[in-house]
Amino acid sequence: MLFLLLIGLTMVLPILNVLAQSFSNADAINSGAIGIWPVGFTLENYHLILKDPSIWVAFRNSVIITVGGTLINLAATASLAYPLSRPEYLYRKPALIMVLITMIFHAPLIPNYLLLKNLHMLNTLWALMIPAAISAYNLFVMRSFFMNLPNELLDSARIDGCGEFRMIWNIVLPMSKPVMATMGIMYAVANWNMYSQAIYYIDKRSLITLQVRLREIVITDNMGSSDVTSDMMTLISPEGLKMAVIIIATIPIMLVYPFLQKHFIKGMLVGSIKT
Repeated sequence: MLFLLLIGLTMVLPILNVLAQSFSNADAINSGAIGIWPVGFTLENYHLILKDPSIWVAFRNSVIITVGGTLINLAATASLAYPLSRPEYLYRKPALIMVLITMIFHAPLIPNYLLLKNLHMLNTLWALMIPAAISAYNLFVMRSFFMNLPNELLDSARIDGCGEFRMIWNIVLPMSKPVMATMGIMYAVANWNMYSQAIYYIDKRSLITLQVRLREIVITDNMGSSDVTSDMMTLISPEGLKMAVIIIATIPIMLVYPFLQKHFIKGMLVGSIKT
């Protein structure tokens, strides 16, 4: 327990320090006097950031990509994982081998870029959702869960005249909440933190993601706002603004976890116990 507590502190303390700096004034940040509690408490960092329209545009784009992309991820992954888990489907093994190859050999950037260009997907949010619709690792995890579903139940549904799509919707998916929640969190975190693809495939300012805007603020101190007065400069600093943006970019995805925690814990045990 002591060892796990120390490991947990190494993860929590830096977050608390970032949070404390985001609520501290410029003098306290510049003097390096901040630990895990704010010094010279102020909300000006958040006030200035939330007044920047580009932050809200980037936030909207990230929410669209996270919600829409995660739904596409789950639908595509489940649609492929289920047939690959059933022994009665033909060409199951060749398909598994092709999926496995994608885990070993990744397509280079230039062919990906040319493909999206020919599909007219550049400078669209689809370019950040469609190409990464299926993760090979998540596919194998979901397939492992589907393989543990009782065959007797599925056979009974077929005998009663249930079609494949109806059986998947009414039987397979309701029984798959743990793995769907687990994969949903993994996909949502990956979509929310998407950065490289947004740099490669998007150059319109109206379509940039929150992570790209965060990088601009952290690296270049570019807030895109001219509303900073001399009085405000005594309360805010570039470091404080950076920390506030990091908190704003982190909190939304962290709020999702408590609602899926029960299913997530069960889903993490997929494949470890044979039922």
